[in-house]
Amino acid sequence: MKALVLTAGKSTRIAPVSKGVPKPLLRIDGRSVIEHNLLWLKSFGIRDIWINLHYRPEDIKKHLGDGSRLGVEIRYSFEEEILGTAGAIKKLEAECDEMFLVVYGDNFFNFNLAGLLEAHDPQESLVTIALFSMKEHLNSGIAGGRVKVDGGRVVAFIEGDSAYDLVNAGCYVCNPELCNHISAGRFCDFSKDLFPKLLDEGRMLGAHLIDGYCLGLDDPASYERVRALLGAKEIM
Repeated sequence: MKALVLTAGKSTRIAPVSKGVPKPLLRIDGRSVIEHNLLWLKSFGIRDIWINLHYRPEDIKKHLGDGSRLGVEIRYSFEEEILGTAGAIKKLEAECDEMFLVVYGDNFFNFNLAGLLEAHDPQESLVTIALFSMKEHLNSGIAGGRVKVDGGRVVAFIEGDSAYDLVNAGCYVCNPELCNHISAGRFCDFSKDLFPKLLDEGRMLGAHLIDGYCLGLDDPASYERVRALLGAKEIM
């Protein structure tokens, strides 16, 4: 199985502490965030990795190389202009000929990926979305898109509504046909553009509550909170 790890963002909000370094290269417990994520993927047998690039691409390529140091195979997809989380998938459509993973490279993941893969029913859902609970899971206090769930399916995405506890973790299992619903060469975001469009069309989006954590690194406060959480609990 291939995984596309997203690293194209400009890391603007965290710039006061990153000093311009791409967010996936921030270090936690002696390793960059993206190294932790690649080793996490490898631990579940996923070694075929694509990484999309835009902001300071040479920094990421120099840091990771071809992936052999970490025991994975890395290939890169450069975006002259940022295409968005879903637009990055469309650019690699030729590579997405089987079920594949999407992983947000600037989140810090540790959960049973096998559970997410088992939860995905390709006959029923175009994509299954990993979710975490702001109340029940270790988190950095940064909540991305809130998600409303009915049983094992997503029914709505609600931006900024704290009445909903579940949050999109930024890790998806996708069918190849998902690419057919993304326009080529145009910016497209999963949570704000693609997923709501699919729900409007009556498409099934699977939901899976993770059994570990997803720690967002969006700003200086969340970065310091993640480092404190992991240090205090001696995780990873």
